[in-house]
Amino acid sequence: MNFDGITYAKGASVLRQLVAYVGLNEFLAGLRIYFNRHAWGNATLTDLLAALEQASGRDLSGWSAQWLETTGINALRPEFTVDANGAFETFAVVQDGARPGAGELRTHRLAVGVYNGPAGGALVRTHRVELDVSGARTAVPELVGVPAGQLVLVNDDDLTYCAMRLDETSLATLVDRIGDITESLPRSLCWSAAWEMTREAEFKARDFVAVVLAGLPAETEVGVVQRLLAQAQLALSAYADPTWANEDGWPAFTSTVMSLIGTAPPGSDQQLTLVNALTVALLGKPELDALAGWLTGDGVPEGLAVDTDLRWRLLQALAAHGAVTEHEISAEADRDPTATGRRQAERARALLPTPAGKERAWERAMRDDELPNAISEAIIGGFNHPAQKQLLAPYLERYFAEIAEVWNRRTSERAQSCVLGLFPSWVVEQRCVDAASAWLEAGERPPALRRLVSEGRAGVVRALAARVCDAGRAHESV
Repeated sequence: MNFDGITYAKGASVLRQLVAYVGLNEFLAGLRIYFNRHAWGNATLTDLLAALEQASGRDLSGWSAQWLETTGINALRPEFTVDANGAFETFAVVQDGARPGAGELRTHRLAVGVYNGPAGGALVRTHRVELDVSGARTAVPELVGVPAGQLVLVNDDDLTYCAMRLDETSLATLVDRIGDITESLPRSLCWSAAWEMTREAEFKARDFVAVVLAGLPAETEVGVVQRLLAQAQLALSAYADPTWANEDGWPAFTSTVMSLIGTAPPGSDQQLTLVNALTVALLGKPELDALAGWLTGDGVPEGLAVDTDLRWRLLQALAAHGAVTEHEISAEADRDPTATGRRQAERARALLPTPAGKERAWERAMRDDELPNAISEAIIGGFNHPAQKQLLAPYLERYFAEIAEVWNRRTSERAQSCVLGLFPSWVVEQRCVDAASAWLEAGERPPALRRLVSEGRAGVVRALAARVCDAGRAHESV
């Protein structure tokens, strides 16, 4: 069996949906019936559902078919009108067919939350309705006449497994007031919805970056901060209009991160997370000068331990922008004569922004079958950088000319790092999609290789759509 993130994350979400569907007290009562009835014996899912039906009075005959025998995820979005007094005149939850899959519609037990609050104050929930949603459109008459507020969540409290979408007013609220949502769960739901809408070309990448930069100071969970920084960098690198990203987006991102480094608690995980994000960004001269200073002990932020690992990160950031050479990399490798040091040096050399450096990295990753896996992965990890897209353009054709031979020559486990890590995702252009399509249609390909290349192509298609979305009139927050 194939256990992965979907297996565990979807499984947990579907179980939570089952609890919401029958009710917590009824669910616990059903479990008691189930365990008493089948103690010291074997049982099936049907037995569990029968016990839950008995305890709750809910008909679960179609629940298993909807949730456990179908694929994909439904998108749920609000659809409403507001009267002259600012109250909901109509309200409905609209459900899209499951994607990927056969477009199935499911029955969801969910809560709709309405949030409001004065400027400069907290955004708090002012109204909540819990209901069953089924079919393409479900009216919510309980919300008619309720003040519309500034933010609507159609999966408040995260009761169901879905892709939650936000209306235009709610998106505008996030851009300006994400930090005013003081409760962590609704704020996390908003982060997730904004990111998924960015990936689906329903929200401008630059506006997502604006939301992140405005909301980062309010986030205290390091894991959330790490995820948001990574998502903002992907949005800037792949989903935003390149001209805007280079001229406005990246400078706004790096200056904000630098500022937050200065205000983060000295020596905290938050401080180190921000520094690590800066080392993989597209940097300007002020940031490069600062990182070069930290490497030599000049102007180091209070509490920041510039240990061996961070020294390598700083050096690699400088290498990617041509601010150091092979000489400095070799000197650092001499300071760290360990297996880890060797891997870090290989990554730094692959990051050097010269045609010769990229050629050397490509040849070693694609042709040297004797390289240890860790070294090969370090080289692949350093090949692509946001500052080097033009330098990497020639490798589009080379990838499709050479990747099948690499797959045939190596085990699938060893070849996979090249297939994924060197896919020319830096060419966010139709010609990359066309090249991938031509390669897929050219003849028989191993199924596993076809799947990996198809996923790479799908990523570029997604990025192209996001850039078209981003190129429209943008919010003025960034």
